[in-house]
Amino acid sequence: MRDRPSGTTIHQLGATARRVLERAELEGIELIRFLYADHGGVIRGKAASRSRLAERLNTGIGHTVAMMAMNMLDQLQDVEHMGPVGEVRIVPDPATYVTLPHAPGAATMLSDLRLPDGSPWGACPRTFLKDAIAELAAEGYTLVAAFEPEFTLGRRLPDPYGGPDRLVPIDDSLCYAGTGFDTAHDYTITLIRALETQGLRVEHCHPELGPGQQELSVHHAPALRAADNHVLYRETVRGVAMRMQLWASLAPKPLADQAGNGAHLHLSLWRDGRNVFAGDGETRDGFIGGLLAHLPALTALTCGSVNSFRRLAPRMWSSAYAVYGPDNREAAVRVCSPLGETGEPNLELKPSDSSANPYLSLGAVIHAGLDGMRRKLDPGEAVDVDPDTRPGRYPRLPSSLDEALDALEGDEMLMEALGPLRRDAYLAVKRSEAAAFAAEDASYELFHHLRAF
Repeated sequence: MRDRPSGTTIHQLGATARRVLERAELEGIELIRFLYADHGGVIRGKAASRSRLAERLNTGIGHTVAMMAMNMLDQLQDVEHMGPVGEVRIVPDPATYVTLPHAPGAATMLSDLRLPDGSPWGACPRTFLKDAIAELAAEGYTLVAAFEPEFTLGRRLPDPYGGPDRLVPIDDSLCYAGTGFDTAHDYTITLIRALETQGLRVEHCHPELGPGQQELSVHHAPALRAADNHVLYRETVRGVAMRMQLWASLAPKPLADQAGNGAHLHLSLWRDGRNVFAGDGETRDGFIGGLLAHLPALTALTCGSVNSFRRLAPRMWSSAYAVYGPDNREAAVRVCSPLGETGEPNLELKPSDSSANPYLSLGAVIHAGLDGMRRKLDPGEAVDVDPDTRPGRYPRLPSSLDEALDALEGDEMLMEALGPLRRDAYLAVKRSEAAAFAAEDASYELFHHLRAF
C-alpha cells in the first residue's frame, strides 16, 4: 500500500533536515537510503526519492515488523508481535546524512525504527544504544569508541565443482608486506577517499595476515557516532569493491583455512573532560570487571554469527579466554598503551567482529561496563602471558554460537537491558541460524557469511 502524503513542507522541518534537502538538491541526489542493522547483523533499508524526501524525513518509510524476526538467510522466525500484522517506520537521523561516493546519485542516513505514532519501538537496535548512552550519562560519563575492522578483498567466483560461489583473494601477500599494499593500492585509495568524503577519518591501513586481508581503521567518536560509522564503513568497503568488479567480505572467517576478520572494539571513558581509564583507578578496574563478568554472554552480541566461532579460538589473535592484560593480544580485554606523550589509554575488546549488529554490541558493552563500575567488580589478576599456555587456569569463552546464546539467556542483567521484544527476537533469530548452519556443510556456511557481511 502506498504511504499517504503527509503534506510536510520544508518550512515545517528543523534546520538540519532543511540542510539535507538543500544538499540533496545541489548534489543531484536521486535516492536516499534509510539504513538500519537487523538482528542477524545484516545492514538493510529502504530508499526515498528526492521528490518525497521532505515528507519522509518526517514520517519515515513504512516497514513490516516481521523484518526484525528475519535471520541472515532471509528466513522469518516465529516471534510474537513480529509477524505479518503490524508496522514500524524507518525514520532517518538527518544529522547522519552523507552522499555515497561509490553510488553516484545516492545518499544515505542511519535510521531508527519507530512506531507509527513516532514513539520508540522495543526492538530498535539504535534506540538500545541510545538508551545505554543515556544511562551512562546519568552517571556522569561519556564513552568514546572505534571499531577496528579487517576484511578480505578478492573476487567472488563460481565454484568449479558446482558448489556455492567462493571468494578468491586478490593476492597471497605476507602480513604487512609491500606487495600487499601494491596489489590492493587502487582499491585502497578509492576506499579512503570514499570514507573521508563521508566524514570517516582514516587512521591507518595495512595488509594483514591472511591472503587478500586488509585492515583499515577510522578515528574514534562518541559511542552512537562510532556505531553509525561502522555501518557506513561496512557499506562503503563492499560498495567500493563491487564498483571495481571486486568482492570484499568482513565475515569473521570467509576462508576456513585462513586468518579471520575481527572488528576489535576500542573504548575510553570520559568524565569532566578527563579520560578515567588513565591510571589504574577503581573506575577502570570496575569497567573491566564488568566486561569480564558478562563476557560469555556478551560474545553472543559482539560475535553474533556461527562463523564468528571459527575465529574465536586459542592462538588466533582474537582471544578465547575471559582475561585482561596490558598489551596482551591474546587477552579478551587488552589494556592499550598510549601512543606518545599526548596519547590516551584505552581498552580493546578483542572478541568482536563485523557480523555483529554494532548498536546491540556497543550498547551491551556499555551495560556490562556500567554494571561493573556500579558493583565495583574486581577484574582479578592482569595476565601477561598467552593464556593458552596455562591450561585450566583461565575461563574459556564460549566455543559456539549456541553456547554463547545459552550464556546470554542466563545473564539476568543483559536480558533485562535488552527488554522482552528485543531479546525474544534476537534469541529466535540466532538460534535459527545456529540450527540452519549445523544442518549444512562448511561451504554453505562460508558462502552465506561472505554474502551477508
